[in-house]
Amino acid sequence: MPKMSIRGITLNVNVMGNGYPLVLMHGGPGLDQISLLPLQPLADQFTLVFYDHRCNGRSNGAEVSSMTMENLTADADALRQALGFDKWAVLGHSFGGNVALEYALRYPQSLTHLILMDTGGDQWWVNHNAPELLAKRGYSADTVQEARRFYNGEITTDEFIPVFMTFSEAYNYDNSLFKIDEDMDPAYMPEFRPEALIFGYRHVLKNWTVMDRLREIQAPTLVIAGRFDFLFPTEHQVALAGGIPNAHLEIIECAGHNPHMERQNDVLVAIRDFLADVNHGSARRH
Repeated sequence: MPKMSIRGITLNVNVMGNGYPLVLMHGGPGLDQISLLPLQPLADQFTLVFYDHRCNGRSNGAEVSSMTMENLTADADALRQALGFDKWAVLGHSFGGNVALEYALRYPQSLTHLILMDTGGDQWWVNHNAPELLAKRGYSADTVQEARRFYNGEITTDEFIPVFMTFSEAYNYDNSLFKIDEDMDPAYMPEFRPEALIFGYRHVLKNWTVMDRLREIQAPTLVIAGRFDFLFPTEHQVALAGGIPNAHLEIIECAGHNPHMERQNDVLVAIRDFLADVNHGSARRH
């Protein structure tokens, strides 16, 4: 995947397709753009910009302590300028949705549409509510405690995978859909960065909220989420969409935190419908 020098660091960037630009901000923290590859079919209609946040995935050149909302959003806008786009539509999933919300508030002149997928405007839902919801769904007290440690950044890098695996099934509505392909091209294997997850939950997202600023977002917004998402449940999606003046809420049935994986076609249709009014000509500067 191509690398681009942005603000003194190297971002892993992959641009594909033709049409109006849509940047995709991946979840995590500690994951990468590969988690959003099920959205690739949109490339027949849009110019898709996949990239790894600083300190995430295959991006490099930055200390993890530099992973702040100020830098994450500034990186995104510098990437927009480097690619030559006047404006673009922004899609953020999970942690990427937190970044997308901050981007919409900090750079309102740079985006025309906002898509928030299985994300939230208040980290309380992940830090505190998610473990409690796991308990209500029948997970053991030990598993609930591990989730609480995980989402508050209280694990070590060596614990990242084993702790996550104790509650990983909760992410999906149907776990039979998720199988590891041992023959997968290494270029499309996810690059986990545990240090980014720990720093992100311990510092970047600690007590983070923009719920009191949602009314400032004027861009047309699609709030889309799986019905069974335990991190950002339907009740929060209702509150999130309700706080944004021009928001539409779309709940995807039979899906958890990753509806673009479990109900790919439903998500693609919702995004296409939402962006039907954009100018599908070039948005590059002339």
